[in-house]
Amino acid sequence: MSSGDAHADSLPLSSGEGRGLARVRWLYLRGLGLIFCLAFASLLPQLSGLMGPDGLEPAAAWLDWARAQLGPERFLRLPTLLWLFGASNGALWGLGLAGLACGALLVANVAPRWALVGAWACYLSLTIVGGDFLSFQWDVLLLEAALVSLPLAPGHLFPRRSVPEPRRGALLLVCFLLLRLMVMSGLVKLFSGDPTWRNLTALEFHYWTQPLPNVIAYFVDHLPAGLHRASVAVMLVIELLAPFLLFGPRRVRLVGAGALVALQVGIITTGNYGFFNLLTIVLCLSALDDGVLMRWRIFQRLSPELPPMGRHPRVWAAAFVGFAAVYAVLGLSSDVERLSGASLPAPVRWTLRQLAGLRSINTYGLFAVMTTERREIVLEGSTDGQTWREYLLHWRPGLVDQAPRFVAPHQPRLDWQMWFASLSRCADNPWLLQLQQKLLQGDPTVRGFFREDPFPETPPRFVRTLFFDYRFTDLATWRTTGAYWTRNELGPYCPPLTLEAGQLRRVDLPAER
Repeated sequence: MSSGDAHADSLPLSSGEGRGLARVRWLYLRGLGLIFCLAFASLLPQLSGLMGPDGLEPAAAWLDWARAQLGPERFLRLPTLLWLFGASNGALWGLGLAGLACGALLVANVAPRWALVGAWACYLSLTIVGGDFLSFQWDVLLLEAALVSLPLAPGHLFPRRSVPEPRRGALLLVCFLLLRLMVMSGLVKLFSGDPTWRNLTALEFHYWTQPLPNVIAYFVDHLPAGLHRASVAVMLVIELLAPFLLFGPRRVRLVGAGALVALQVGIITTGNYGFFNLLTIVLCLSALDDGVLMRWRIFQRLSPELPPMGRHPRVWAAAFVGFAAVYAVLGLSSDVERLSGASLPAPVRWTLRQLAGLRSINTYGLFAVMTTERREIVLEGSTDGQTWREYLLHWRPGLVDQAPRFVAPHQPRLDWQMWFASLSRCADNPWLLQLQQKLLQGDPTVRGFFREDPFPETPPRFVRTLFFDYRFTDLATWRTTGAYWTRNELGPYCPPLTLEAGQLRRVDLPAER
């Protein structure tokens, strides 16, 4: 696209039938900019505690390791702007604020192409050093969405009043990403062999075993089992079939997009998945046209009808076709490799390996295996090894009489990672040992992760992590006691720990009296 292909706050309705695409592009890019703003705003207050020099997984230590082990190759394998600025708290915050500003510029239609590239570069830079805390599928989905949206982003610096129609193919590329995301999410459930998906019982477990349920999930969980099974069947149909409707005639496209949006709204209603569901809804906008938007009064007032401005140069059209073809081949190859384990052709495998560091061509698949029990890791501290006080995270289940809470689109990264840690061993999560060491040191860096510090004046001498089994109570118990959860202790997760000469040491404590 040339720098003159800008669109504006005032957009043309170029088709006499009202089926142009300029307003759709206008809305889609602003939606994507808003998602970037939400992602950076959620991450900013967590950066120091997670990745700062005194954080749980310091970015500086990661960069030092890469510098020593990878040499010059580190710039390709770990492409982050922090190679230029270091990984101090100031540098991390600077990147986060820069990314937030780029997202705001995209919303404001100021230098949209460069704002999109800037937001992508800043988010990539943070995910590269984010370790376990920025390894979620929606983190890389946001990066991939930015990549496939680049052909839609105009190159002007300031908003203009008239623009050429965007290519339908550019919006179809976004639809293609959405298709891969949703179809793969359905296929991995079936290919995993998990019996709860095959016998349609997955939702009988999902609402109380998901990472961060909300209070609506509690009540939905108590609906009849037959309704849960019907919901699983409908969900699989939507994931596996609705995305293909996005490539059909207009009414078919709208049905497909509507089904996908309805699925995302249902997930938002009963769970906390950060910005993922909102991002997926934004991707669904690519199936619309201006005629649909013009049915809403707000879009009728958005702009007067203006004549379209010029056409796209042929060289840009050829470049787009080449870009789309390469992306389609690489994306589908990644999906085929995941599902079948087949060996890819050498050129494709080499290309994917070279581009892996950009994290912008990925494969997806959510909840391939449904968890059928809920194990919670409870952190406790003690000054004498006998009396223990619990460290309560802001959003994880803790007190049994406290209702599950709403937190999305904010994603509390430590709360989420505690759920994943419960599926593995203590030794597999060095960040959790680091967290316990900081609690013993009374390090203020980690205090913000908890509702309150049970040892505000003097840090504890000992810490321990216990495994608890959590389940939703039945409605009768809730009405009688107000308790949303039952919990039963299962035993230790990590052994009791203390500090000796500044180092973590296992300690054998006498049995509690």
